[in-house]
Amino acid sequence: MHLSAVNHRIPLSDGNSIPIIGLGTYSAPISTPKGSCATSVKIAIDTGYRHIDGAYIYQNEHEVGEAIREKIAQGKVQREDIFYCGKPGDDVYPKDENGKWLYHKSNLCATWEALEACKDAGLVKSLGVSNFNHRQLELILNKPGLKYKPVSNQVECHPYFTQPKLLKFCQKHDIVIVAYSPLGTCRDPSWVNVSVQPLLKDPFLKALGKKYNKTVAQIVLRFNIQRGVVVIPKSFNPERIKENFQIFDFSFTEEEMKDIEALNKNIRYVELLMYYSNPQTLGISNCDKPLSLLIYESQVCGLE
Repeated sequence: MHLSAVNHRIPLSDGNSIPIIGLGTYSAPISTPKGSCATSVKIAIDTGYRHIDGAYIYQNEHEVGEAIREKIAQGKVQREDIFYCGKPGDDVYPKDENGKWLYHKSNLCATWEALEACKDAGLVKSLGVSNFNHRQLELILNKPGLKYKPVSNQVECHPYFTQPKLLKFCQKHDIVIVAYSPLGTCRDPSWVNVSVQPLLKDPFLKALGKKYNKTVAQIVLRFNIQRGVVVIPKSFNPERIKENFQIFDFSFTEEEMKDIEALNKNIRYVELLMYYSNPQTLGISNCDKPLSLLIYESQVCGLE
């Protein structure tokens, strides 16, 4: 598969396609200046990004919408050029009167049927999931009367957490892996495993960067896209947004790919310890976070 800065979409099982690199837009709402997300989305679109990843709980979907509408009005892109991923919800981390997290007791398959109805109604174009392991995926795949299977599964994935078993399972079922935190992540101890060495300081990855005259971030992103994994690096830094996109002008040898895969420590950076008591995920070996359902090309952010 030949990927380029201009043409880097890969097919989805429902006949649609997804750009193999997107801009992640999560940033702590309290510490992020208003307008930062909108500015970053506009820079990303000007750079060549056509995939934006967002969510209601990020509290900045309105900025994503404003940025996309502005670029459409300028004639930079058309609406059909933009692939937007949203995660539906109507409350931001709800808690009870004692401050404990509240979890929905929804039936997963029934919830999936509701999303299938959204697709039938033309409200979304594709349906995906996040933080699902193979057993949870099988609940949907084996559901009687299934109309649309998930086209993607968004999970943490990078050279220190390569997800080989999950990747193999998803490939078998034509489910695309979308990697969040593909560069590792920030070092916030409230939700990040800071005991693991920062990914971008790995000596071998730095050596590859020197060989190809690329940043370590570019090396890490190239690794995943070269094996068919979509990446959604988050950055609100203009130069890094541009640098992260410059990954289509080089490739690794088969041996180098194996060497990068060998860096796998099978350790997550994104722990989100506050969710460990989630009854949906207790005792499930490959999922210690809240499950999410993804809607693609949806009518959110004021976009039609």
